[in-house]
Amino acid sequence: MRPMRKALCRTAIVMVAGAIAIGIGGAALAAGYVGEAAPSLVVPELSGQVFDLAAMHGRVVILNFWATWCAPCRQEMPALDAFYRRYHVRGVDLIGLSADRSHDQAEVPKVMQAFSYPAAILSDAKVNGFGTPAMLPATFVIDGNGVVRARFTPDGTPLTEKTLAAVIVPLLPHQPG
Repeated sequence: MRPMRKALCRTAIVMVAGAIAIGIGGAALAAGYVGEAAPSLVVPELSGQVFDLAAMHGRVVILNFWATWCAPCRQEMPALDAFYRRYHVRGVDLIGLSADRSHDQAEVPKVMQAFSYPAAILSDAKVNGFGTPAMLPATFVIDGNGVVRARFTPDGTPLTEKTLAAVIVPLLPHQPG
């Protein structure tokens, strides 16, 4: 009976450890499930202004998690910038959230000089319900009611101006024709 008890204890320990790891891993994947309310996010922008996702009610918001060393991140930034330039006046906001570690953070303002949308350092966030993304780039689209409507990651639909437009344009107020 003792060997059976030991086996059950080991199984229980492994299951508890697995549940804890999944819980921790879930946070590391960045919360923000499509169809659910977006988590809170409050972070100082590089410009000094404070970005508060909750204060963006009524606007469509794109959150782009990236890093200076991430080649796929850097490749999609021109498409994000072009989309932002085109749709900002129609109610779209965008923030680039650098997940760079401290030794790379000095590069962030240099990279962002080429783009018109605001950026922030993720580790400076006062409130970050999204957590740290497990893969980069990771981009979320949040509608005007604060609901996550899309998530773009390298293992899914590629982020392009066209794929952004397909998701975001229907969320914007109708423009008279």
